[in-house]
Amino acid sequence: MPPLVGAELVQTPVHLYRYLLRCCRLLPTTTMQQHYRHAIRQGYNSHVDEDDPERIQMIIQRAIADADWILDKYTKKK
Repeated sequence: MPPLVGAELVQTPVHLYRYLLRCCRLLPTTTMQQHYRHAIRQGYNSHVDEDDPERIQMIIQRAIADADWILDKYTKKK
């Protein structure tokens, strides 16, 4: 599954945060959505003070790839 529309527009941590929260809406159950929303919030809070642009871009790319993997895992037809 390709990333959600707009993944290429994610440039800042706030854009990433909003993008990942939108991805959560695609998960099948409310429990999963709550779990991943909490994980996203925790990850954002732990990296909020990051100021190295290269590190920020690396985090953004990895988070988008991880979100794609999670969505692919839970939205596959069995």
